[in-house]
This record gives sequence, C-alpha cells and structure tokens, in this order.
Amino acid sequence: MKSLKIDLRDRKLALAYLLFAFTALLIGGIAGLIQVFVRSGALELPYSIGYYQVLTVHGVLLALVFTTFFIFGFQTAAMSRVTGTFSFKERCLGWIGFGVMSTGTVMAATMVLLNEASVLYTFYAPLQAHWIFYAGLSLVMIGSWITAFAQARRYIQWKKENPKQITPLLSFMVVCNNLMWFIATIGVTTELLVQLLPWSLGWVERVDVLLSRTLFWSFGHALVYFWLLPAYMVWYIAVPKIIGGKIFSDALARLSFILFVLFSVPVGLHHQLTEPGIGGSWKFLQVILTMMVVIPSLLTAFSLFATFELRGRELGSKGLFGWLKKLPWSDARFLAPFIGMLAFIPGGAGGIVNASYQMNQLIHNTIWVTGHFHLTIATTVTLTFFGASYFLIPHLTGRQLTKKINQLGLIQTVLWAIGMLIMSGSMHIAGLLGAPRRSAFSEYGGAEIAQTWIGYQIAQAVGGTILFIAILLFMYILVQMLFFTPKGFEPFPVAEVADHAQKTPAILENFKLWIIILIALLLIAYSYPIYDIISNAPLGSKGYKLW
Repeated sequence: MKSLKIDLRDRKLALAYLLFAFTALLIGGIAGLIQVFVRSGALELPYSIGYYQVLTVHGVLLALVFTTFFIFGFQTAAMSRVTGTFSFKERCLGWIGFGVMSTGTVMAATMVLLNEASVLYTFYAPLQAHWIFYAGLSLVMIGSWITAFAQARRYIQWKKENPKQITPLLSFMVVCNNLMWFIATIGVTTELLVQLLPWSLGWVERVDVLLSRTLFWSFGHALVYFWLLPAYMVWYIAVPKIIGGKIFSDALARLSFILFVLFSVPVGLHHQLTEPGIGGSWKFLQVILTMMVVIPSLLTAFSLFATFELRGRELGSKGLFGWLKKLPWSDARFLAPFIGMLAFIPGGAGGIVNASYQMNQLIHNTIWVTGHFHLTIATTVTLTFFGASYFLIPHLTGRQLTKKINQLGLIQTVLWAIGMLIMSGSMHIAGLLGAPRRSAFSEYGGAEIAQTWIGYQIAQAVGGTILFIAILLFMYILVQMLFFTPKGFEPFPVAEVADHAQKTPAILENFKLWIIILIALLLIAYSYPIYDIISNAPLGSKGYKLW
C-alpha cells in the first residue's frame, strides 16, 4: 500500500495547485451565474459593474486559471505516482512554477476586478487592458513552463534509472500534454511580451491586430486539447482500474496522444475563417489538419468502449449491450467521467461544424460557439476533473471517500449534467437562430428576431442556476474530503495493460522524431501566413477602452 501512495511532500505541492484551481472555479462560477441572469433580462448590474467585466472574470478564471492549475496539480500527482517521488530540485521547480503562476493570476485578476481589463479571455486588440493584466498572464505562461520542466526532469530521470524499459503510460501522456502546451504557448507569450505589453505601456503607439489574433489562436485551439488530454489520462488510466478492468492497448493510447500533439497546434486559423488578411488556401489547409484530430478521438472511443465491453464480458454479461449493466454506475469516480465521455460525442460533432469552411459561416460569432465550449470544457473536461477529484483529493489528504460523499458526488454529477444540458442546449438553438455571443441582454430596438432568443436566454439562466448549485455542492464535498472524512487510504487508480495487448513499438517514445515532425507542420501551417501578415501590415491600431 505504501508503494502506491504519493510522497507527502509531493502531495502538498499537488494540493496547492488543486486548491488554487477550485478557488478559481468558485469565483468564476459566481461570475457565470451573474452572466446568465443578465442575459435573461432578470438582472441589471449596478453602474459600477460592467457586463464585460463579469464576462472576463468568468472566462479567464474558468478557461485559463481553473483548468491550468488543476491540470498541473493532477499531473504532479500522476508523475509522482508512476515515476517515483520528485527530487528536491524538481519539487523546488514545481513550487517556483506555482508561485510565478499564482502571482501572475492575482495580477491579472486584480486588473479585471478594478475594471482595467474587461477584454474577455481572448484579450483581443485593439481593446487595451492595463499593462499589469498582460504582465500577469505572461507570468502564468512562464510559470507553467517551469512546472512542465520539473515534470519532464522526473520523466527523464525515470528513463535513466530504468534503461531499456518502456516508460509508464501515464508519464508519457503527461510529457505529451506538456510538450503540446509549451509549443502552443510560445505564440501567445510572444503576443503578450512583444506586442501587447509594450503597447499597453505606451512604448509603441499602435499594434498589428491581425498578427496579435493569429498568435493568440496559435495557442487558443491547442488550449482545448490541453484541457482535454488530462481528461483522456483519467479515461485511459484511472477508469479501467475503477471498473476492475485493464487498458485495452498501451500502443493505441500512446499513438492517440502523439497524433493529438501533431495535429492540435497547427490548426488555429480555423478560428479565423472570417478574418480578412489571411489567404483562403492557408485557412483551408488548417481546416484539413483540424479534421485529422478526429482520428485520435475515434481511436480513444474504440479503446475505451472495448475496455468497458471486455470487463462486462468478464463479469458474465450477455447480448450486444449487456456489458453496460455491469459498469459501476453507483461510483462517482466512474459516473462523472463516463457522462463526460458521452458529452464529447455532440461536443466533437459541434467542433466539426465550427471548423468547417462552409458551416462555420452560419454559426460564427453566435452563442452556438459558446454552447460548444460548454459541452467540451465545461461538461466533458470539468465532469472528468470532478470524477478525478473524488479519488485524487482523498488520496492527497490521506482520507477516505466515504459512502455518503460518494452519494453526494453522484448527485453533484447529475446536477451538473442536467444544468449543462439545459444551458448548452439552449445556447446551441439560440445560436442557430442568430443570437450573438459576447452580448448582454438586449431587445435590439424591438427587433422581431431578438424576441425569439429571449426564451432560450431564460433557459440558460435556469441551467446556470442548477450548475451553480452543483458547484456549491462540490465545494461542500471538497471541504469534507479535505478535513472531515475519516483518515485512511484512497488509492490513485492506475490500470495495468491487458494481457492480450501487443508490444508497444519503440518509435512511439521517440520524442525527437515527433518534435521534428511537429515543427515541420508548424512551419508549413504558419510560416508564410505570418510572413505575409508582417510584410503587408497596415499602420496598426491605437488602443481603445470602451468600458
């Protein structure tokens, strides 16, 4: 049992990241509740608080802060679990990364709360935030690199100590996710440090808007997979162990992660399909690359449901779908990730619509896109993170997941699923009716079409209220797991590979090869478009503050 328990010093480091993440979840959830009530027309904000100020709090804290801190906390625990205790230097790097990231978050959040940075989480120019906001976000990126480097050192050290052995699958997945994150954040950090920070300080008068958006989206789409891959880690590694099964194929899992690394970064232009100044052929190329991401998603679906069916057959299931009855539906550690998997089916289908050259024209800049985000990150990813928390927090605190807490976790999972179904579903429908995103409640001068949106905006408020109740319930569960449940040992589930699985090819662990291919894809996808943007750059825009 002791060999399966993460070292106390590593547990403290992982908990620091996780508790910071959950604090961001609560504050961001409050901002989200305010938003849906404003959008429904049920609430009018006081003059001192702007809608876009609240929207920026919600987007930055949930899409960037909650996810990033949770992921690095989870990955810290994961690396310690499968590759051994962090060395003193590695742990110090982890704490330094946490300090830099949290300092940057406080800087950026302070500016948003002071209404000096109501620029949404995309922080698009020519809207100009206070320079401290951009500096803070830069620190978040740099701090994350430090933490990722610490985890890479642990991976490399394990390989040195275990020559000629294949690395633990979970550690391989962490390195893939960090590699993708590092490559993706180079563009947005360049935008922050080279363009937006000097511009906001007044060192330069104008900024190239198109270049800034292109650099942002070189990060913005890969960010989706940075959220998603840790959820995949839980699906591939923890869920099979929870149901009593084994990993269907180690090689298939590694291949899917490599494909995500290769095809998730050079695809940002599909967020700019309506952006002038970028050639249509380059947009079309990145649409094709985007569609390639469907392949590892389908590989994952096949692998996971094969695992479920094999386990069901072991337990004596009969018929085509009899194995479904054998799954542990009464275990919150399973139910939450499983519902997240199901939500990714319509979420992925919506992503194909968003990335399609023709269909994107219908839903671009409508609240359909917001509904899509809430299916992917807020349902698939967040529900999986909740499910992981039900084993991760007790493991890190040395406490038990009691029957009562598990039952509350089931209720919290169902509440979240219902709330998101109502809210995201109404967003999708309203988007098809033309309802814009990023807008507060408005009757648009009595326009007839605007009247068709109001009912769906009220539905969003209903769904948002249920979601906020689920957040409050999760916070209660969290406090119980931190301080009050009985002391004991809750395992960090790591499944073994099935006996029938074929041997993993060594080439899948050849990161030098995959990095070379990734760089080549990036150069093909971005070198000429960025050169063209810079060489044909207009005078640029001055900064605007419209709040």
